[in-house]
Amino acid sequence: MRSSELARKADLKTLNEYQDRELDGVYISDMVSDIITGAKAGCLLVTLQTHKSLIAAANLVDVAAIVFARGKLPADDVVALASKAGIALFATEADTWSFASKLAELGMR
Repeated sequence: MRSSELARKADLKTLNEYQDRELDGVYISDMVSDIITGAKAGCLLVTLQTHKSLIAAANLVDVAAIVFARGKLPADDVVALASKAGIALFATEADTWSFASKLAELGMR
């Protein structure tokens, strides 16, 4: 599934302009060190964290997109950093569990 398709099907709020990439799996974590060691290139990262270190970690492993759960929104400088790195940013009001369930319904793993 591509980023744009997920945004449409999951009713996500788009936070930046992005390159529409194919999403290759899902990784859910709020710990930067865990993202660096566990996330895979091209995956969708689901998190509650909104700081610059998260973007740096996501960029290091070439995450395709990030969804911020529970209505969390990053600051403008974080959005700018993600845009520079080519990482799509989205937000959902759903909690992490509910959003993970939605991803499973959509066939994402």
